Amino acid sequence: MPSPRIVLVWALCALAATACRSVPATTGAASGARLPAILARGELRVGLTGEQAPLNMRTPGGGLAGLEVDLANALAQSMGVRARFVELPFAELLPALERGDVDLVASGVTITPERNARVAFAGPYFVTGTAILSRDAALAEAEHGPALDAPGRRYVALAGSTSESFVREWLPQAQLQSVPDYESAVRMVIDGKADAMVGDFLACAMAVWRHPEAGLVPPSSPLTAEPIGVAIAAGDPLLVNLVENYLDTLEQTGLLTQLKARWLSDGAWLRELR
Repeated sequence: MPSPRIVLVWALCALAATACRSVPATTGAASGARLPAILARGELRVGLTGEQAPLNMRTPGGGLAGLEVDLANALAQSMGVRARFVELPFAELLPALERGDVDLVASGVTITPERNARVAFAGPYFVTGTAILSRDAALAEAEHGPALDAPGRRYVALAGSTSESFVREWLPQAQLQSVPDYESAVRMVIDGKADAMVGDFLACAMAVWRHPEAGLVPPSSPLTAEPIGVAIAAGDPLLVNLVENYLDTLEQTGLLTQLKARWLSDGAWLRELR
């Protein structure tokens, strides 16, 4: 079996090859334009979890790094303001956006019809998918939902995530426990309190690399394909338009490809986490 580091870098390379195309963003009930306030404040408040490497993560020095951190910082700079990152559990990110506590969310948020009925999206800037993290090779290498569905099977998933929804919809016979962060979910698998974690493909691959002695099996491939976008409050078409144009520009100039290569291909950033 290849080393966890090699497996992780392979996984990142595979996902980095996925094309990033913008899709129309929709809006729901009006909540007030925020772009003028952002410019007047001189600050763009960005919601994220800080624990979804390599999209966003805490470094040993206490700073934030990752693809989404770079994207947000570059966006803020292009607006002539500074980025302020607000770290929250994943399930609290969209409610914070709707309350006005943050201006946008860039934290591995999958664009789904249900979410798009609440908030607008710009992007996608990345495509990932749900995968299985387990110490059981048969579970980790399963290629479709029915092979995973069994009475008494214990799964853990991130609260508020599409992985949680996947378990509820496709694995109805199994037991599900929702937790606020990936660290708690991975620990449950390692400690034998859950048979597997259902989570983002990158999160599963990262867990294998971070816990080389735990006997975790690298995920074989994503079970789903999920577009990731920037969530923006409904009722602010000007901010949606600005962010959409910004992502388009990054893609057309090749800068988005460079950022994805840095965070999703070469794996050099892995040394920063040790």
